[in-house]
Amino acid sequence: MPTAIAVTSADMALAPQDERTLPAVVLQGLDHLPLDQALSAVQTVLDQYGHLVVVFSRAAPLAVGRRLHTIRSLLESDRIALFRPDLPPLGLAVLARQLRQLASCDLSPGVLASAGRLLTHYIHCGALLGSVARLDRVPVGLTAHARSWVPGSQFGVLAHPVPHVVKVGPETSLPGPEFGTWMLTAPGQPPSDWVTETLAAQWNVQGLREVPPPAESAVWWGTGKFVEFAAYLPDLPVLYQLVTSVRQGVCHWCGIDVIGDRCVFCSAAPPSNDNQLTAR
Repeated sequence: MPTAIAVTSADMALAPQDERTLPAVVLQGLDHLPLDQALSAVQTVLDQYGHLVVVFSRAAPLAVGRRLHTIRSLLESDRIALFRPDLPPLGLAVLARQLRQLASCDLSPGVLASAGRLLTHYIHCGALLGSVARLDRVPVGLTAHARSWVPGSQFGVLAHPVPHVVKVGPETSLPGPEFGTWMLTAPGQPPSDWVTETLAAQWNVQGLREVPPPAESAVWWGTGKFVEFAAYLPDLPVLYQLVTSVRQGVCHWCGIDVIGDRCVFCSAAPPSNDNQLTAR
């Protein structure tokens, strides 16, 4: 039984990367449904799949996060993992699709859910912005803020893995991945070929595709004038090798297989040795 990978809006469910990519479960409008209906919807998913990993954005309305935590608490389920990494919406949609790819493999629910934290390190994402005046999710210097008021200014912003902001010019570059990637772009209002031609060439991307921008992108970037981009590893064998090459452990609390230092289902961290007595 494959683990369900869920997103909280339909525009975060990207088209399949390959024929093995499983469809996303879309939990749209949970915060607007009566609580009993929302509980029933999530319980149905659990009954069908066994385990559920919900990937949602930090730009999502606060009510969405509260409702998800409420549902998890009321169902008293350790089979629901809530994953909210600090990625822009397009990068998050890419990550959710990678997990959907891996969900077709022989990975246990705990390892699959833990893989989300690992794979975030291999996603390079940002945007071309017409203004950084309202950008508060990436450190922006006073000079860049001042230049935002100059008509025609554009800024290249790398949000992850290392924040970086530059004013776009002939020699502008952003630090990119040191491995082969594909790039996904989501253009907002301003037409520009800087991302698809200049940046894509600098990063030596092996493929380029365009999708509509997620609705939460304008909130995340603080402006509707953006071209969002995300460079990522597209191939399932590479993703699978990355995940399976990491040492696995067993959560001391719920007993599920995990990778990393914290169980994503019960949130238990490894027991500390500080309180253990040493025989003398």
